[in-house]
Amino acid sequence: MTSGEKNERLPDLTRYVDPYIGTGGHGHVFMGANVPFGLVQLGPSSVRQEWDWTSGYHISDSTIIGFSHMHLSGTGIGDLGDINIMPAIGDVTLKRGRLPDPSTGIYSYFNRTTEQVNPGYYAVELERYGVKAELTATKRVGFHKYTFPASTQSKIIVDLENGQCWDRPVETYLVKENDSVISGYRYSSGWANDQKIYFTMLLSRPVKGFMVSDSTTVKEGNELTAKRVYAQLLFDTQTDEPIYLKVALSPVSIANAKQNMRAELSGWDFEQTVLSAQNAWNEELNKIQIETGCEKTKRIFYTAMYHSMIAPSEFCDVDKTYRGTDKNVYIKSTFTNYTTFSLWDTYRAAHPLMTLIHPEKVDDIINTMLHIYQQQGKLPVWHLMGCETDCMIGNPAISVVADAILKGYTGFDWNLAYEAMKNSAMLDERGLKWYKKYGYIPCDKEENEGLSMSMEYAIADWSLAQVAKQLGKAEDYEYFLKRSKAYVHFFDKETGFMRGISSGGKFREGVFNPFESTHRSNDYCEGNAWQYTWLVPHDVEGLVKLFGSKEKFVNKLDSLFIVEGDLGIHASPDISGLIGQYAHGNEPSHHILYLYPYVGESGKAARLIREVMYNLYDDKPEGVCGNEDVGQISAWYILSALGFYQVEPAGGNYIFGSPIVDKAVVKVKNGNTLTIVAHNNSAENKYIRQVRLNGNTYDNYYISHAELEKGGLLEFEMASSPIISGAGRGDIIED
Repeated sequence: MTSGEKNERLPDLTRYVDPYIGTGGHGHVFMGANVPFGLVQLGPSSVRQEWDWTSGYHISDSTIIGFSHMHLSGTGIGDLGDINIMPAIGDVTLKRGRLPDPSTGIYSYFNRTTEQVNPGYYAVELERYGVKAELTATKRVGFHKYTFPASTQSKIIVDLENGQCWDRPVETYLVKENDSVISGYRYSSGWANDQKIYFTMLLSRPVKGFMVSDSTTVKEGNELTAKRVYAQLLFDTQTDEPIYLKVALSPVSIANAKQNMRAELSGWDFEQTVLSAQNAWNEELNKIQIETGCEKTKRIFYTAMYHSMIAPSEFCDVDKTYRGTDKNVYIKSTFTNYTTFSLWDTYRAAHPLMTLIHPEKVDDIINTMLHIYQQQGKLPVWHLMGCETDCMIGNPAISVVADAILKGYTGFDWNLAYEAMKNSAMLDERGLKWYKKYGYIPCDKEENEGLSMSMEYAIADWSLAQVAKQLGKAEDYEYFLKRSKAYVHFFDKETGFMRGISSGGKFREGVFNPFESTHRSNDYCEGNAWQYTWLVPHDVEGLVKLFGSKEKFVNKLDSLFIVEGDLGIHASPDISGLIGQYAHGNEPSHHILYLYPYVGESGKAARLIREVMYNLYDDKPEGVCGNEDVGQISAWYILSALGFYQVEPAGGNYIFGSPIVDKAVVKVKNGNTLTIVAHNNSAENKYIRQVRLNGNTYDNYYISHAELEKGGLLEFEMASSPIISGAGRGDIIED
């Protein structure tokens, strides 16, 4: 089968993907054409640059300033939007423009009924210009098809000024090499504070004229370096005449962009490229084939898989040359370099999911992180386009690297990995100085969100400790295991909450309100005491002991899903998807439902897991209950729909919950196949009565990653009541 032929051997699962899911509310997902994990995300960008437009698109909007080649998906901060292309007719003001008057800029309104979108393909008609735009992509090349009306004033605008939200151009360059080749670069600063992207563009027909501008000021010649370069490529067009253009990107150079073009898209067959993109998506989606009588569940599930594979994105050329965090160019690397690491989000489920269904990518992901460590002196925190943003808290990459080691991945240097984890944990930045001195970050030091930071550091320390133990580093094991108990300092036995504590060991003064949350200040990061009290996924037994008994722990946990209170006017909008004070729209809550099985209450977990899957996920634009967070919200659903979830941050014990699909065939490591069957499954029969593995009764409330990646048959007997025979009884925490 060639890349341009439909793979008849696989079912077409792309038909269940609805890219509109998550484009409403605060989902912030990407809309457009791309392939899995590709550098290019080619899609429309709107005029507005507010919080709900961080991806460049929102279902409430009907404006397009052009089709840019790089977008974020699901983030709470906006950036990228690089190399913007806009087909137009007539005189146009070369600015973004102001609502509601399109004549103030390059933008056009569109009617959503003209949109068509499938994985790897996007189309829309621009009302202002009467042009139909169609887009597809390879990993590093955006392919445009613009169908114009008859006009002697048709043009294609190359806009190097406008990015998305925080992004601002620093220096842009464009050159007309000949009448059908345009090349250049865009240097910008925003969330990624030193971003460089190079491009080359091939046109299907020569231009009749060319104009280059510094913003609205036209300059002479075929070449320009300025802060806000625009080019206008002029054409005569006949009715329904298409003009094609291909734009190849490189993080390294124009020459490498040309190399990427030759390697990935040497021809001009647009329809074949669409089919190749669809095949790429379908191959990845078929890593999990589910069976369920509910078509809505299929749409949610496969759209979640789609969203989970937009990033991390390849950030290198076809020969694996890339630009590092230190801004040096590394020629023909031995690994595929990646970017867009939203690690505070994705260490919890997205990366564990990758170890299960994308084992071929794990070593490259870890090698990327280790080279980032070598180039910037620490593992990535929130890495974007070769830049460390230091966004969010903790040391989440430590858990990701540790997880790969503990699951037996060997395609990277374990000694270097250990060095990277340990050195990152021993820095003095981001509150670690106080954390090392006191065993926690005191509330009377200069760090905001000290409680949340400490608890995230503790999670990373536990992960590092497990690797130290495996490598026989006993002293390090004891040291980091002790640090992983940092959460103990914050527990207030009188209130039963985690609370900020001073350097003198006293709880924060003033009236304590467990509901209140103040964004970016006080003790909690995007949350409150109700939500952060449970952020101990690495030591559930220790958390239970703090409450004094299993009964008190369960009673408090039950209350989380019932109590209601005012978060306050300064609360982060990320605290969303509420059931009581459980906030599924934000990551610190994601493991909480799976705490119940640790204390023999699997039935309560099943009921709540189903409630989340039924009520907080939907096949509508508002179907994501918060920021999609670069695949994390989706990964939670995928794993939970299969019937399990990894709670501990590293090592791969997956806690049983409540499978929503009747059957799943999962392609795992080494070509193995894991078949999951939920017998008698239904909305009523949500409780696991018994688990069998390869025909044998399985008596634990969890299953290891090692067992899952062997493949085989995992069976759940489902029932209408939470009466469990065998399943969920092994190793339950007792008083």
